[in-house]
Amino acid sequence: MDIYELGLIYKVDIDDDRKVDIDMTLTAPGCPVAGDMPGWVENAARTVEGVKDVEVRLTFDPPWDPSRMSDEARLALNML
Repeated sequence: MDIYELGLIYKVDIDDDRKVDIDMTLTAPGCPVAGDMPGWVENAARTVEGVKDVEVRLTFDPPWDPSRMSDEARLALNML
């Protein structure tokens, strides 16, 4: 299951200069990949053709909860 379907990506904006701004969260502040995941997201976004710059912001406001998950994610995780 990808982090978008899990509801961890709160916002993706692309400006006219092809800069991508991403607001994301984690399932919990103490998540063991907290230090790494924003960098993984930035690196992935930079591989998209045409992207010139990327900024990823980690936020916990609002806190993540399972209601942010897509129906597909809930189905895959037997949460429906």
